[in-house]
Amino acid sequence: MNKNFASQADLEEKVVTFSELSPQRAYAYTAEGDPNTGVVIGDDCVLVVDTQATPEMATDVIDKIRGVTDKPIKYVVLSHYHAVRVLGASAYGAEHVIASQDTRDLIVERGKEDMASEIGRFPRLFKGVDSIPGLTWPSMTFNGKMTLYLGSLEVQILQLGRGHTKGDTVVWLPQEKVLFAGDLVEYGATPYTGDAYLTDWPLTLDRIEALGAKAVVPGRGDALTTEESIADGINGTRAFVTDLYRSVEKETKAGSDLNAAYKSVYERLSKEYGHWVIFDHCMPFDVTRAFDESNGIRDPRVWTDERDRQMWLELEGAADS
Repeated sequence: MNKNFASQADLEEKVVTFSELSPQRAYAYTAEGDPNTGVVIGDDCVLVVDTQATPEMATDVIDKIRGVTDKPIKYVVLSHYHAVRVLGASAYGAEHVIASQDTRDLIVERGKEDMASEIGRFPRLFKGVDSIPGLTWPSMTFNGKMTLYLGSLEVQILQLGRGHTKGDTVVWLPQEKVLFAGDLVEYGATPYTGDAYLTDWPLTLDRIEALGAKAVVPGRGDALTTEESIADGINGTRAFVTDLYRSVEKETKAGSDLNAAYKSVYERLSKEYGHWVIFDHCMPFDVTRAFDESNGIRDPRVWTDERDRQMWLELEGAADS
């Protein structure tokens, strides 16, 4: 029996949680494994980390923010370029949209293609797709580190290394010890590695771990507020990307083609990670990227809606239900 393409069969609405991580300073908007949004409240304004996929979906985040503060939303920070993270930005009316220069470069290179690709994969996550005005463009970029002061609250916007993409950005509140990690860290959710640098990612996680956060908002999954859960999130992500790459590399060295590698690696990893959210969605993309990287293709190839479906047909036998 063929699997439904990507997440097209995932139509069940999720329960949203808006949790306080630091008193009146930091909040996490989470939804049972759907993409997360972070909220930082400074002395005189609000900063949002990742925006949801559409302006219509972002209105629920704004409603939650208005339940705790009436301060203006001045900043939006993009943890990376993926459409499901950035296309709701226009709803916030922010003065500044901040991203790494690498993220902006990726939007220039492949933003239009990524938008079409992700809308095709995730119909439920693009509720109100017609409300999207177009690509989200940063108004400010940085390389390595940028620091904002929201009054007395210091906000560090950091590139700690490549992993999920080459432009990955985290938001760190050093006074509060709260980290918004984007998709560099997942919790109970399968890392999507279709645009990843798999051999770099574990080192980037080491740098995240070294910050010593007391609370971490992963890209997907519950907010992590205990030492044990933070370790589980970081270590689980590290274990998955390491196991994925090593398993595919072993197949590559044995001369397996992509289809054979996929079947072998899927069977192996499903025993440990198959219960994680979006496992079946991610694995064809993940193995394909790992196969490329292990064959010396250092930079991820551009995913398009057409390429998605051709790949799915090759590995899963059908591109539609």
